[in-house]
Amino acid sequence: MTSKYSKWIWGIPLWILAIAFLAPFAWMLSTSLKADVDAYKIPMQWIPDPFQWDNFSTVLTGATSVLPAFGRSVFVAVLRVAGELLTATMAGYAFARMSFKGRDKLFLLYLATAIIPAQLLLVPRFIYFQKLGLYDTLWALILPGMFTVLGTFLMRQFFISQPAEFAEAARMDGANEWQVFSRIYLPLARPVMSALGILAFVWSWNDYETPLVLISNPDRYTLPLSLTNFVDEQGQIAPGLTMAASVISIVPVLIVFVVLQRRFIAAMTHTGIK
Repeated sequence: MTSKYSKWIWGIPLWILAIAFLAPFAWMLSTSLKADVDAYKIPMQWIPDPFQWDNFSTVLTGATSVLPAFGRSVFVAVLRVAGELLTATMAGYAFARMSFKGRDKLFLLYLATAIIPAQLLLVPRFIYFQKLGLYDTLWALILPGMFTVLGTFLMRQFFISQPAEFAEAARMDGANEWQVFSRIYLPLARPVMSALGILAFVWSWNDYETPLVLISNPDRYTLPLSLTNFVDEQGQIAPGLTMAASVISIVPVLIVFVVLQRRFIAAMTHTGIK
């Protein structure tokens, strides 16, 4: 009996939290199928009547179609994820398995840069990329995202948790350091790399501040910036079109997470993150 009541005690708050988290998504989906005049009705009409499917066709094929921005966001996210996985795995392995003078001090110094707010770096990056001729290009969004403290930290924690005997046995067979890294440890790191890839993809996909500062040409807007293009006759945000575009924008994130969720959970166990 006690066990039965304890399940209810824990279950009810969890259901309440789940509903609280899902309610904004339900509102977004509902609003995406409404006319603008119905979006702010009180009491709220959860089931649209009638369904405005034209919102999605306008968002996809209209004059302010999100498809070009969608493609640019995919391009930026894929290159950022690939670059981060490359630099994080190599740096994490070096900090975990290679011996060189000042290794631990250098890692702590690198880790300390995480306390610097990202917003504080926007102006220096703006000046830096402007001098390099990369301002108002997608490379201004891609290059900073290829190097992250969290990625290096996660990979180091994984590599340092693996038995050193693997490397010793490989070296006895004549393997060099690159072969030990690429053939022994890197295949074992796939769950952690999947988790890092998910995090990097989501951060890149949802990044609004960085493109807002470093991109000025509307033809180079990424998806978060392009969501502000949907306005009505009075120049105000059109809720139906904006929410339809928002629904489209979360589809890639859901697909990535569903495909890699098992490895994501496994990686959280490996790195000790709860």
